[in-house]
Amino acid sequence: MVEVHGVPEPHNGWTFLTNHARVLASIADNHNARVRDIAVRCRLTERAVQKIIADLEQTGYLSHTRIGRSNRYRIDPGQVLRHPAEAGLTVAALLSFLVRDEDEREALADGHDRPCP
Repeated sequence: MVEVHGVPEPHNGWTFLTNHARVLASIADNHNARVRDIAVRCRLTERAVQKIIADLEQTGYLSHTRIGRSNRYRIDPGQVLRHPAEAGLTVAALLSFLVRDEDEREALADGHDRPCP
């Protein structure tokens, strides 16, 4: 990925997931993730990630606790998705498809990485 002045190269074309879902999945993978790291992983600007986190907190999907200079995020897995087409589908169900399992985490520890879902 090429960055110009700290801004990740944007993705061209359509995708199946929204940036909100990507950020939420990234936080689910690491509840202590820094905005900078989420932005790089999801190919977004830090400002975009901050706005998405604010949206998710304002609607009750996410909360955070300040620990020193860091944040610890908490996702409410029981929240239902917002679109009527996903009526009844919870955040937990969505994240079950998007979050890395333990085998993938071990591969990461061995130096293999994959981009944000």
